[in-house]
Amino acid sequence: MSAQENMTLARRFMEARVKGDVDAMEEILPPDFVSHTQLLPEEKQGREGVIWAAAQVAGAISNASVVVEDQVAANDKVVTRFTVNSTHDRGEIMGLAPSGRQMTNRVILIHRICEGKIAEEWSIGTIGSNLRRQLLEQERIERERVDQELRVARRIQQASLPNEVPELEGWQISPVYQPAREVGGDFYDFHLLSEGRLGLVVGDATGKGVPAALVMSTTCGMLQAISQALDSSSSAPGEVLERVNETLVGMRHQRVRHLLLRYPRPKQW
Repeated sequence: MSAQENMTLARRFMEARVKGDVDAMEEILPPDFVSHTQLLPEEKQGREGVIWAAAQVAGAISNASVVVEDQVAANDKVVTRFTVNSTHDRGEIMGLAPSGRQMTNRVILIHRICEGKIAEEWSIGTIGSNLRRQLLEQERIERERVDQELRVARRIQQASLPNEVPELEGWQISPVYQPAREVGGDFYDFHLLSEGRLGLVVGDATGKGVPAALVMSTTCGMLQAISQALDSSSSAPGEVLERVNETLVGMRHQRVRHLLLRYPRPKQW
């Protein structure tokens, strides 16, 4: 094959790779094709690995185009410098979720061509470093979101705890509250009842973050309201807890029904 034919074959392979054209790649690559680099960390060596990796990347992007900047050929080798422009909007690549961002990756490929096939390949490009940089940025944003959620949860949590300790004759009450993590679901509260009685409630909302803090705040408010409504000499703590549990369970069921309406169950359920 002439130098021009070799360069045309290399271009054809690059186009097929970017578009994920498996049929074209299987035609161009011989069974003993050798690749000296990997596009994806989990990519296997050889022909099947290259085809698989190309299909994975092509399935995760759209609007892909190849712009050849330089190309030279000598003997059985072709060197190509090109740019791939695409939109990452369809699937995950290297653990990076689709963001809709425009991606520009610069690549240099060296192909050895034998009997009309691409027998060997060396490559260097920017796709790996670009994806890792975006992944780090995504992780940073997620950490900031979690930190913000924990700050909100702490404020909700502290606002739900009693500001004052009631005085009770013959008793000295000294509460100590120390969550095991940044935000805990543990809570306590005092309930002033009739006839000089004092109700003390201690509980734990499992989990952490805003959901646990909201459950804690809601439970404290319900306990306060129901204990006052049932405040009589005949009311027992068990009755108060039963009423609160019934209300909380009802709220939970309403939430589950809301989720099922928003996200219909699969047919196989």
